[in-house]
Amino acid sequence: MKSEAIVALPVERAPAAIGYWQQVVARLFKNRTFLCAFAVLSAPVILAVFAPLIAPFDPYQQDMLARMKSFGYEGHWLGTDELGRDVLSRLIYGARISLITALVPVLVASLIGGSLGIIAGIVGSKVNSLIMRCMDVFYAFPSVLLAVAISGAMGGGLANGIAALSLIFIPPMCRVAETVASQLRGLDYMDAARGAGASTFLIITYHVLRNVVSPILVYASSLVGASIVLASGLSFLGLGVQPPTADWGLMLSSLRQSIYIQPWVCAMPGVAIVLTAMCFNFVSDGVRDALDVKS
Repeated sequence: MKSEAIVALPVERAPAAIGYWQQVVARLFKNRTFLCAFAVLSAPVILAVFAPLIAPFDPYQQDMLARMKSFGYEGHWLGTDELGRDVLSRLIYGARISLITALVPVLVASLIGGSLGIIAGIVGSKVNSLIMRCMDVFYAFPSVLLAVAISGAMGGGLANGIAALSLIFIPPMCRVAETVASQLRGLDYMDAARGAGASTFLIITYHVLRNVVSPILVYASSLVGASIVLASGLSFLGLGVQPPTADWGLMLSSLRQSIYIQPWVCAMPGVAIVLTAMCFNFVSDGVRDALDVKS
């Protein structure tokens, strides 16, 4: 009887499962609008970090003989302001303050408002009523007027402006976190965790946070554009950053009186604010679409 050779056939391995966050990153790289907006946003970030190396002039050096000059005057690519200072240099240095006032209030509101919302949603009962009724008080006032009132009461300055914006962003962030946490509270695996003797802290850190992070991240990214506009508005009204600090809102305020002399020079801070806010909104839309599991 002839022996038959046993041939081992190659076994094909199943492709490794792609994790959720890997899928999110893949969706972001496929979104052209997100990539374009992110590329534009990288410009003010680079300018803010390397401002001393990039700025062609000292942003605080005055030249009264070169007031309100047009584009390209003696190396001033974007002209000069009402005190003869280089507009481009002040825009570059102003990116630092504008990005700080855009990102820090949203980060503070996400931490405080998100924590309060999770506690209110998971604990429920009287704790939920106490926290959410306090948040409802802030909804009785328009956000812009509330920011102006808080900043006016505390006085001008960068720190007070950030505190005012953080306070008006905490209630909506708390509402988002509380809504998601309340929906999770009644799910079966939450009841199973309680039945197994898990503490409230363990349930929040292990079961709730991973489900609440995505909604909070999406909503926080949508608030950054509003934050930079509100911060510039406070500086425009004299309730935010104080002169002679280079800030886009403050530049817009000081240049508005010269709009009939050099309108294009005066419009540069406004263009920077609008473009940055729009790009943050496009980035927010991209993040929302990438985090959407159903898509």
